[in-house]
Amino acid sequence: MAAERLQFHEMGLDDRVLKAVADLGWSQPTLIQEKAIPLALEGKDLLARARTGSGKTAAYAVPVIQRVLASKQSVREQDVRALILVPTKELGQQVQTMMRQLTAYCSRDVRVADICGKADLSAQRPILMEKPDVVVGTPSRVLAHLKAQNLVLQSSLETLVVDEADLLFSFGFEADLKNLLCYLPKIYQSFLMSATLTEDVQALKELLLHNPVILKLQGSQLPDSSQLQQYSIKCEEEDKFLLIYTLLKLRLVQGKTLVFVGTVDRCYRLKLFLEQFAIPACVLNSELPVQSRCHIITQFNQGFYDYIIATDEQSLADPTAAAQTASGKGKKKKAAEKGGKAKDKEYGVSRGVDFQNVANVINFDFPASVESYIHRVGRTARADNPGTGLSFISHTELDLLRDVEEALTGDNAESVLKPYEFKMEEIEGFRYRCRDAMRSVTKQAVREARLKEIKQELLNSEKLKTYFEDNPRDLQLLRHDKDLHPAVVKPHMKNIPEYLVPETLRGVVNPLSNRRRRKRKEKSKPEGVVKTGFKKSIRGKNPLKSFRYTGGRSRKGKAGQS
Repeated sequence: MAAERLQFHEMGLDDRVLKAVADLGWSQPTLIQEKAIPLALEGKDLLARARTGSGKTAAYAVPVIQRVLASKQSVREQDVRALILVPTKELGQQVQTMMRQLTAYCSRDVRVADICGKADLSAQRPILMEKPDVVVGTPSRVLAHLKAQNLVLQSSLETLVVDEADLLFSFGFEADLKNLLCYLPKIYQSFLMSATLTEDVQALKELLLHNPVILKLQGSQLPDSSQLQQYSIKCEEEDKFLLIYTLLKLRLVQGKTLVFVGTVDRCYRLKLFLEQFAIPACVLNSELPVQSRCHIITQFNQGFYDYIIATDEQSLADPTAAAQTASGKGKKKKAAEKGGKAKDKEYGVSRGVDFQNVANVINFDFPASVESYIHRVGRTARADNPGTGLSFISHTELDLLRDVEEALTGDNAESVLKPYEFKMEEIEGFRYRCRDAMRSVTKQAVREARLKEIKQELLNSEKLKTYFEDNPRDLQLLRHDKDLHPAVVKPHMKNIPEYLVPETLRGVVNPLSNRRRRKRKEKSKPEGVVKTGFKKSIRGKNPLKSFRYTGGRSRKGKAGQS
């Protein structure tokens, strides 16, 4: 089969694009790229459904670049030839990065502008006045520029791409999208890319596409069980905290991990809880400035952090859904949001954003819809890498679990959530520590942590932005997983006494830190005379008894002098 697959060099692509593809280390196209790129180069409209991590971005980026290069040979005039619409700022930045990598050898001929950011329209106007070949933006931002006449597409646009199409409607972009179409020419090529084909995507298809080729690749929306292992464990609220503490502290979950929770408040509650046990984690939420969010994702991809706690914020688009999911938590949210920053409506973590080499996704709170589950768990097992999805399920979330199991079983009988074999009684000894930590994480502590982090990140984002442009290396030193410490941290909690480690793990898990272990080894070495060793450790190491203390060896001489 591999021999019959179409290769990049057989697609009639420009040599400069092929060279960039080789630099990226792509030896052969993924299934979606193999099918979509030739059809797109023929000028066909495409509606493509392929699961997350299958290479959809490159499947439209390569033909867009190729078409711009072809146009440049016949038309000398500089104009905006392609428009890429994305639902979130993070995805916009990611698409721009991918386009820049693919145009590494033709960057003079293909200029790309990302206008997703929060900058004023007037600040972005000079960029658009230069008429970049490709513009990347959210529908609302592109529409604002079209209305202000900073961007004119009526005569020049050749290609329109809608990425993560299923999200555009759920993020409330329907009206913007329909208004935007009035500013486009009558004839252009369109690509619709999506991980799920919903009714909204069908409606978009009617609006944008003309006789499209529909690609439904990979019957399953998630990889099969040989690549992605999915587990569920039934546990109530307190057990969720107990379980995540023991899984992370005993290193039962290894590798880079994304932990998804239901609300922003829960992000900080979990972060402060883990702080009690010296487990550092970043919070990624819609209140943080977009530069901070993108910087956290970049550093996570580079291996700076092991754990990110995130919300997928599906409730942002639909306030009524937010009211349902936050029932019983309304007071907490209001209190936190009084002092907090307004949420960013163009934010999304679980969808589209490319977290690299994620080994595990933990659903601390189960997602509210099947689509959300697919997009969350789709952050792991990307391309051909293995991954694990683990969902904590309380009795109130059982119906949601049933919906997900039915949807996934319909696609592929193997892709159901297996029960996670875990003996809760083995970790019962940790419960008192867990309760101790939870008592420290009060509503007040959560609110203070939330405000503190927003202030910190705003400072990092705005005040230091120009400094980091001049000193990019210093940006590496800016960390986002520092302790927030509004809760009282008890130092003894960071170590696990040996008697608490379950017997089955005693050979595998060494709860003491390396420093403590080294000291133990040194103590166990038999020294010539036990008495002197004992004296050294008691009297010799107490500088308060002799202010001239410099080290163990010279102690006797100095004791004689005194």
